[in-house]
Amino acid sequence: MVNPVSRLLRPVILCALCSVAAIGNSYAQNGDGNLNYIDPRIGNVGQLLEPTRPTMHLPNQMIRMYPKRADYIDDQISSFPLNMVSHRLGEVFSIKPDDKPLTTASWDLKMPYDHDLEVTRPWYYSTYLIDKDITVEFTPGKKVGMYRFSFPAKTAAKSILFNVYNDGPAQWNFTGGNELTGMETYNGDIKIYVYGRFNAKGSAGVIKDGAISNQTEVAGKDARSYITFAADAPDNIEFKYAISYVSADQAKQNFKDEFTGADFSTLKEAAKSAWAKVVNQIKVEGGTEAQRRSFYTALYRSNERMVNINEDGHYYSGYDKKIHDSNRPFYVDDWVWDTYLALHPLRSILNPAMESDMLNSYVNMYQQSGWMPTFPVLFGDNPCMNGFHSTVMFLDDYRKGIRGFDIDKAYEGVLKNATQATMLPWENGPKCELDDFYYKNGYFPALPKGEKETVSLVHSFEKRQAVAVTLGGSYDDWAVGQLATELKKTDDAAAFAKRALNYKNLWNDDKKMFIPKDKDGNWINIDPKFDGGLGGRDYYDENNGWTYLWQVQHDIPGLIGLMGGNDGFQAKLDQLFRESLDRSKYQFWAKFPDATGLVGQYSMGNEPSFHIPYLYNYAGAPWKTQKRIRFLLDVWYKDNIFGIPGDEDGGGMSAFVVFSSMGFYPITPGKPVYTIGSPVFSKVTIDLPNGKQFKLLANNCSVINKYIQSAKFNGQVLNKPWFTHEQLTAGGTLELEMGPKPNKSWGI
Repeated sequence: MVNPVSRLLRPVILCALCSVAAIGNSYAQNGDGNLNYIDPRIGNVGQLLEPTRPTMHLPNQMIRMYPKRADYIDDQISSFPLNMVSHRLGEVFSIKPDDKPLTTASWDLKMPYDHDLEVTRPWYYSTYLIDKDITVEFTPGKKVGMYRFSFPAKTAAKSILFNVYNDGPAQWNFTGGNELTGMETYNGDIKIYVYGRFNAKGSAGVIKDGAISNQTEVAGKDARSYITFAADAPDNIEFKYAISYVSADQAKQNFKDEFTGADFSTLKEAAKSAWAKVVNQIKVEGGTEAQRRSFYTALYRSNERMVNINEDGHYYSGYDKKIHDSNRPFYVDDWVWDTYLALHPLRSILNPAMESDMLNSYVNMYQQSGWMPTFPVLFGDNPCMNGFHSTVMFLDDYRKGIRGFDIDKAYEGVLKNATQATMLPWENGPKCELDDFYYKNGYFPALPKGEKETVSLVHSFEKRQAVAVTLGGSYDDWAVGQLATELKKTDDAAAFAKRALNYKNLWNDDKKMFIPKDKDGNWINIDPKFDGGLGGRDYYDENNGWTYLWQVQHDIPGLIGLMGGNDGFQAKLDQLFRESLDRSKYQFWAKFPDATGLVGQYSMGNEPSFHIPYLYNYAGAPWKTQKRIRFLLDVWYKDNIFGIPGDEDGGGMSAFVVFSSMGFYPITPGKPVYTIGSPVFSKVTIDLPNGKQFKLLANNCSVINKYIQSAKFNGQVLNKPWFTHEQLTAGGTLELEMGPKPNKSWGI
């Protein structure tokens, strides 16, 4: 979750679902295999928060497009972007068709469309603009895209309108009747360039001094332009374009690189092939069609970010505002608070070479900016949430054998974050007095209720989040210490091993919760279920104390010990899923809008909850993990427009679905171990990059048969609910016998 404030009713959409199912069945006949199960509409309406977008793009590539509208309920499209620059952080270059005489109001008019005539595939988009009788099609490349606008026959005036999304200098320039160049300023100072060509010549113009002009060039804020084609022009107007973050000349080169000899069909087929390669890396058998649709759509979402912005050996870096020469990919657009939990671990299995390039990009960002980023986007490190979880990401990947980046420089960066950077939420830069307090006292100090903030660096909305910062800092410090151990830096390893236990400093044994303390070491008397202001941000973050009770992934035995052993731990987990809100949902969500997907006090719709159902595996009750995981997947991850319970955040939530549906999960990134849940498929086969296959067989698996009766790994009896990354990548086979009732003695 990243949005500070904002983040299936089956009967309502029964007909739509029948239509979707019919489409799915027809797809099943066309030989496209697992591609058929991807539906980018899943999650397009958020419960309370941000919806997913039906994004068209190549896996992990720069050009991304979706129709600009509020969400799937909205029956009007305002425009189509030439590129989504960053996930939920803006677009550049607006395009839209028109068949009416143009006025200055034409650029702002919305376009009604028919949902049932919209086609959304990762490699292709089409929609019918019902008032205009125009069909819009799009297909993506790496740094290019292509639109096709099908006008009614002999339309008198076929116009294409261009606009910008950002408040900054921009320009448009038409030449030769069919060639367009443009520039839009993104995030205040980043110039983004476009070069494009039409398949026919037309008459161009711009908005000048508030009026339509036949001039062919315009510059300034809110730059708008158009091109109109005569009645005898083709009814299908095609626009090929390329985007560059480097220069106008590079945009032309990107155009040449990808469009030489390529038309709409070849670009579309290449995009489809790219998706087939990614999606078919995991093959499943069994399960329901709905489960396959949820799974493969989640796998598609897991390839939305990060994106490679290297252009022909050059890339723009927002970390030093310079153009760099490099033949290696440079990746941006990652929100690590969300993605370190499951998305990066998933990529470490499926594409460790890409993960290596991403780690190398992080190291480059550190060298260019002076800080190891946590939310790297095009314009730099976007200070969101709390914690330095890129530290955990480096440790996890290094222990999985991923190399190809400067580990010493990476360690230098994570160590600097841990000793010199502020831990305050939503802030970048040097430490302050609160950080020094943490280093000395082992916890982040909270303010007593009603006390006015005295530290100017504290974000006015995000507050101190004192408990969340302490718990997250403990995990990050553990990762620094563990990485120091790997690199034989013994003094650092010892120092950070102590800091890894800081979470215990906020354990209140009376309340059996993590409770804030003030600067004098006194407990602050709060209701951990409801206190702390909007999102609990005075003490927690987006969730209450019940969620943060479990934020000790790096020391699960230590957490079990605080709760008095396995029995107490199990009982507390049971209580989590059964605990009342003690108030109406309306009252609860008014304060905790990010805590969606509720089961008791458990919030399926927020990332800190992902590992919690798997904790039963460590306390002698794996069958409860199996029960909970199946229930959560079935209730909250439907294959319809409401099918994501919280902010998806570019793969963070979807990667949880991919892992959990396959039947295992990386409960502690930094420890190369997977804990076993309950697979929804009878067979899962992962084609590994090393040429081997990992297989999971779940004999007799079904919706009813969700409990593990017995297990074998490579033919040997397995009595523990986990296996290692090394076993997986060696091409292991996990075989489970499934049944309708729990075997309470397995895995304990």
